Amino acid sequence: MPRPRPVVLLHGWTMRGAIFDNLIAGLPDGFDCHAPDLPGHGDQAAAEPSLAAAAQTLSALLEARDLNDVVLVGWSMGAAVAWRYIERFGASRIAGLMTVDMSPKLACEPDWPHGLIGQGEDDLSLTTQRMIADWRGMAEAIATTMFGQRDGAPGYSRQAALNQILANDPGKMITMWNALAGMDKRPVIARLTCPLLAACGALSRVYPGSTAQWLAATAPRGQMHVFEASGHSPHLEEPEAFAARLVEFANAL
Repeated sequence: MPRPRPVVLLHGWTMRGAIFDNLIAGLPDGFDCHAPDLPGHGDQAAAEPSLAAAAQTLSALLEARDLNDVVLVGWSMGAAVAWRYIERFGASRIAGLMTVDMSPKLACEPDWPHGLIGQGEDDLSLTTQRMIADWRGMAEAIATTMFGQRDGAPGYSRQAALNQILANDPGKMITMWNALAGMDKRPVIARLTCPLLAACGALSRVYPGSTAQWLAATAPRGQMHVFEASGHSPHLEEPEAFAARLVEFANAL
């Protein structure tokens, strides 16, 4: 029998790997799914978070389980980890990359409107200060903007998201936020050797649709998909449609 296709799912900032449990349960047979907790999150809460450390976590998983021809799915921060992994280790183990509502550079500039909506460098600094001063208030905001609808997704409410966010150590979350805010992975996109599916939610309150358009246009083998009824979290907001598109992408590789 052929070996199942490995699928590795990388969670977003303040979340953990279990966020993909329902998605994994909805995938057909023939997929070998892995959803690790990344440094500073979940079972790796004690680890110091950074993009380099998260990429190393991914590398260790792929090597320990001898995973090749991997379909790599990175949601939000998870996409940044995927780009850092490819930058550091290459894409020889990766058959295809699906990124979900993420920008390679968060700070908007006059010639870069594809970062966080309405957030320039000064705005990102103010956001960091707010995190330090009022983590609870920031957690409320994060839980709200995760979804196209304020109450959350059918199987994952805003309150569930808030509980997950508040389960983290604020200092470690701010450390990882600073790593994300300071990154610029745009050069990585232009050099990607694997196919890229840049997915986004039409109702996202985090990134504009132009971000996925830029990714799809810049990657040598890029394409784009919009989940029309989703915000920042289409795997939670449209799980069946997300699973179908992931399977379609995997089967086409």
